[in-house]
Amino acid sequence: QLLPLIKEKMSEFEENTEAKEEDTSLANNEVLVKYTEAGKIANSTLTEIISLSIPGANIADICRAGDLSILTKVDNIYKPKKGRKQVEKGIAFPVCLSVNDCVCHHSPLASDPVTLLAAGDVVKVDLGVHIDGYIAVVAHTFVVSGVPSENGEVQPITGPLADVVNAAYAAAQIAARTIRPGNTNAQVTEAVKCAAETYGVNAVAGTLMHQMKRYVIDASKVILLREEPEHRVENCTFEVNEVYSVDVAMTTGDGRPREQDIRTTIFKRNVDRNYNLKLKASRALFSEINKKYPTLPFTLRAVEDERQAKLGIKELVQHELLTPYPVLFERQGAFVAHIKFTILILPNGNTQITGLNFAPGTFVSSEDKVLPEATRQLLASSTSSKKKKSKKKATTAADGTTETPQEGTEES
Repeated sequence: QLLPLIKEKMSEFEENTEAKEEDTSLANNEVLVKYTEAGKIANSTLTEIISLSIPGANIADICRAGDLSILTKVDNIYKPKKGRKQVEKGIAFPVCLSVNDCVCHHSPLASDPVTLLAAGDVVKVDLGVHIDGYIAVVAHTFVVSGVPSENGEVQPITGPLADVVNAAYAAAQIAARTIRPGNTNAQVTEAVKCAAETYGVNAVAGTLMHQMKRYVIDASKVILLREEPEHRVENCTFEVNEVYSVDVAMTTGDGRPREQDIRTTIFKRNVDRNYNLKLKASRALFSEINKKYPTLPFTLRAVEDERQAKLGIKELVQHELLTPYPVLFERQGAFVAHIKFTILILPNGNTQITGLNFAPGTFVSSEDKVLPEATRQLLASSTSSKKKKSKKKATTAADGTTETPQEGTEES
């Protein structure tokens, strides 16, 4: 009678020992592969969303289709096998479509007022994917249905819109090349200043670049995009085998986003907070969140009973059980650009696993807007210390952008 119990205890001990010894850093090749696979799914989903974003399309439908696409793709990899532990996988950040002067986090429910895209809308897509808790995030800015010229070609976009997009892209690439072992977060904040100054735009206050860890989308090491007295972070130094989200938002407005009367639909569980909830709807929602979304952001679209969730969510936020991601806006008429991608700090340099480039000539600023010489030299350098030829050709996205080469590639 004791033998089965002894075997069970020994098995538990071995599992616990294995868990303690598990290497969740990029030094573990299996971890590197999971990050890379999550990045591929994030990029392919982003490309699909761009193709769905046509005049007359319902934003809520696109967000829902994007979430479903992520879940379908992750379901096809790391399938359960006998003798292998089941791998959790799914959405690390719900699909958001923020249009024109909306800065971020717009991910409407089916029951919200319908919002349709129109030709000329400036759209910021934001999403995240995880495999076994290893997260890849991405955001991209594009214009719905560019106006074709007489010969059928899309006309280049110029003026303030081109400036804000070019500033965001340049700042992101500067950050990616400054996030290196031994450098500090303060160096990155200082380095990206010149992008906004050169193009005559403002960085969006409160935008943060986070270190990411397993199941943690906002780890302790943080980089400010814009220095503000009310926003302070601890100094930190970058190390090999760390993962970061390079996150940049630029605007032609004042760079101080504010909330409007738009429902917040994205939340994240505060794992260090507990409270005895009073409402039945709140308790039911909190139970579902703890089971399905214990650590990563989620959308109310994903809960079983949306009506009950709307009733219960207020009490959860009021007692700080959840962190809300409010929908933020710039002043009316301002242009906003959002660029985000995931980088891995590897021994041979940084590898960018998500993000789309822009086709040459898409956004054209005036010739007098030139980055400083030192910055241009930095951008001309590779993020990797070893040059490797890409094994894959870049793929063309629906809006004419090209997918950033991934593993084993050299960034320019």
